[in-house]
Amino acid sequence: MLSIITAVYNQKSMNELYWENLSKYTHNEFELIVIDNGSDDGSVEFFESVGAKIIRNGANYSYPYCQNRGIEAAQYDWLVFLNNDIIVPRDWDTCIMDSMNFNGLDVATSCGVEQVETKIETRKLRRRWNNVKLMISLLGQSKFFLLLAHKVMYQNWPLFCEQRYQKFEKKVRQGFVGSAVVMKRAALDKIGLWDERLQAADYDLYFRVLERSQKTGDIKPVHICLDIFVHHYIRLTSKNKYPPLFDKANFISIEDKWGKSKMNDYFELMSR
Repeated sequence: MLSIITAVYNQKSMNELYWENLSKYTHNEFELIVIDNGSDDGSVEFFESVGAKIIRNGANYSYPYCQNRGIEAAQYDWLVFLNNDIIVPRDWDTCIMDSMNFNGLDVATSCGVEQVETKIETRKLRRRWNNVKLMISLLGQSKFFLLLAHKVMYQNWPLFCEQRYQKFEKKVRQGFVGSAVVMKRAALDKIGLWDERLQAADYDLYFRVLERSQKTGDIKPVHICLDIFVHHYIRLTSKNKYPPLFDKANFISIEDKWGKSKMNDYFELMSR
């Protein structure tokens, strides 16, 4: 059973689309924990209507703060951190859990437009999505146009995902895609909670797991499961500005914590 944790601020059309696909394509029993950052467009009421557990922040808090509040409320041992602006494929949860168990991973992510198996293939996907996004962004943010963008991008989404699964079953590469992170609860005993000082918390998670793997060897670095592709709209749904982050005074930069050389090493790894 899964505890799925998602932070939201407005974007009701996207939230409805997210839920429709999540409830349709998740194979295992799950709870959805929604961390709301002050939505005023009916998003909270929508999630309440479908039985999600709601945590109301009352203000716009950072990504890691929201994830930690979700962990506090989570019942189950598979913790899943999903952006609300994604579309998952059929049986995504079973597939990524199987891949993690097969590869001995405590923390993993899906692949997506941000990263796939090679730099060349990633560039092709990004170029295609950028073209689709430009076209659709001019038409609005309704559910109809969001679905249209997805259709234009993949033509046949189930077939696209099935072909990737058949080609890359249980294959992984080191790295991360931050829109869909899956973690076994046991990993928290090794690396701790999300660092609330860093809005770039997905990079920090990657570096903390990597450091632990190098120092103790009791956990493997974060890997991308290449057979599970999750579509991410990547800011297409967030034209309106978010309120200032309530906890931004606490922030440090990722370079302050890890140094520029660490960042450069990561980007070099992803460019191969």
